[in-house]
Amino acid sequence: MLNKTTPPPLPKNMTTGNHNAEENYGVIDWFKKCMRNYVNFSGRARRKEFWYFALVQVGLTFLAMIMDAIIFSAETGLFYIVVALGLFLPSLAVSIRRLHDTGRSGWWFLISLIPLIGGIVFLVFCASDTEPETNQWGSPAK
Repeated sequence: MLNKTTPPPLPKNMTTGNHNAEENYGVIDWFKKCMRNYVNFSGRARRKEFWYFALVQVGLTFLAMIMDAIIFSAETGLFYIVVALGLFLPSLAVSIRRLHDTGRSGWWFLISLIPLIGGIVFLVFCASDTEPETNQWGSPAK
């Protein structure tokens, strides 16, 4: 029998560990996780976290541009600037944590400043698999 001091039992597919709870995350949950860690440049971010954040970021940017085109008759207006500035730090933080997860320093992010080739190399780094061992930024996220 349950009383007020006994918490209800967890569903059979969930445990109290954080990693098992993340298995049930959706796209928006991953985005919210990145937004909560918006200035956390240490630690690791798994591929799912990085790519779902990028997907929502592109969607929000596209939506902002549409709203700017409708309301202000311009592609880059108020909404675009608010979204771009609001997502700059979270995007930078999740990118650096993703590099940490692949065993690279966050300074490798600067390679994306090299035209064309730098962006391709950065995408390859972000798409590569998680380093399975514990590294200087912590234990693997999955």
